[in-house]
Amino acid sequence: MAPTTSEPYPPELSSAEIDQLIFTIKDWTIAHGLAVRPPPALVATENDPNVILATTAPVTIFPSPFPRVCFDQARSIQVAYNNLYASIAQDETFLEEIVQEILEVDEFIAELWKVHLKVKEEGYSQSISLGLFRSDYMVHQATDDTQPVIKQVEFNTIASSFGGLSLQTSKLHKYLSSISYPLLQQPLNLGEELPHNSSTSSLASGIRTAFEAYSKGKTPHKCCVLFIVQDPERNIFDQRHLEYEVQQNGSPIPVFRLPYSQIAAQTSLASTPLRQLLFHPPNNPSQTFEAAVVYFRAGYGPSDYPDASAWEARYQIERSHAIKCPSILTQLAGAKKVQQVLATPDDSSNPSILSRFMTTSPSETTVLSKTFTNIFPLDTTPSGLHARKIALDPELCKGYVLKPQREGGGNNIYRTAIPPFLNSLPETHWKSYILMEIITPPPVHNTILRNGLVEKGGVICELGIYGTCLWDCNTKEILHNEEAGYLLRTKGDKSEEGGVAAGFGSMDSVRLV
Repeated sequence: MAPTTSEPYPPELSSAEIDQLIFTIKDWTIAHGLAVRPPPALVATENDPNVILATTAPVTIFPSPFPRVCFDQARSIQVAYNNLYASIAQDETFLEEIVQEILEVDEFIAELWKVHLKVKEEGYSQSISLGLFRSDYMVHQATDDTQPVIKQVEFNTIASSFGGLSLQTSKLHKYLSSISYPLLQQPLNLGEELPHNSSTSSLASGIRTAFEAYSKGKTPHKCCVLFIVQDPERNIFDQRHLEYEVQQNGSPIPVFRLPYSQIAAQTSLASTPLRQLLFHPPNNPSQTFEAAVVYFRAGYGPSDYPDASAWEARYQIERSHAIKCPSILTQLAGAKKVQQVLATPDDSSNPSILSRFMTTSPSETTVLSKTFTNIFPLDTTPSGLHARKIALDPELCKGYVLKPQREGGGNNIYRTAIPPFLNSLPETHWKSYILMEIITPPPVHNTILRNGLVEKGGVICELGIYGTCLWDCNTKEILHNEEAGYLLRTKGDKSEEGGVAAGFGSMDSVRLV
């Protein structure tokens, strides 16, 4: 996967060259919002009581080489993946089968399902759903002589982050390629090797499309978009880029940030059959907006639901007429258990479950299935019992990762940590996890700038392809479906986790090779 030139990549840099690049990157990133709030390890909370500080997001100094064939493959199948997960989100029977397997041992999944059942009993007000998805991949190359292929790490249906910072990272590397890299002792001019990235504008287009679909109806109030967020939020600038794009492109759309903990205080439901979601800005409570789209950048993990009032807030939004991104069922479609079931290979007695959702395109079923890696349940089925033997074996476990039904990074258990972790849990809880074969990509080298310090060496890259999809659950019609740009996250090859916000990975962009 290294560039096919005689020159090493990235080039060896003198200390003066490194200093100059860091100087340029630090200023460019702050000037262009490629930034995060500093972590407590860097700036203690008491030293920034008014939350005014920002720092460069962890970022690579060079774009990482990535096989063009793999990049093109990942982009080409995103529309099919959007269709697949829109179909799964509409198949309540299938999702119920998934949930029933794990709800006894996964309280979070059980509570999400309870919200759905409660709204279903009353009757859903809104049939249209929005998905801002991201499908994550790593390159797999069995031998040096074989063609590299992509293997899916996971599919994200809620809070698919970094679209805003990804575009800025692409712009940073293009800027460096035109201004700084040509001045190195080993000059670089990457030019067309840096692909176009539309992540911010394309994700915003998905939100605007949902907003326009909602606004076709009669609305007594001015409509808005609500970003449901965590508070505090270190990754705020990533969200702001998307927010500004929604607001500024074409006709201005009011966008408000609503901390999850303030949903009850700042929203209410109209006393109408549609149950419109009304938002009352805290800076001007006399004004009332009707929420056309609710975009969740919080609510994906148990920590966002500390008490019953948090679940009541989610219920209020779910039963409202606002278009949700995602709805409860769409969020559940992203559970790791769903990924495991989809990846189960077919045989003569058990055809692939993909055929249930991809009825109109058998060729797409084949293409998607080729991106799956080996994923096993940890239940008491024959496949699950086989996986348990692997997971508990001190040698075999070294090729696997254990994943819970969670989003957000930092939740997985790797390699030799798997047996003691499982042995610390009751066996009845094991079925809430999946066992996934670790994808081992070809070696890549790069340099990462994190918290002002340089980290140099081997790295592992994870490609995310964004997709936007809008569908009507009543008519089964897909109203909008597009591939929506890309994200490249890179981590040191000794790190297991890759989450940037969680402190493991760094922002990167693609150099096609």
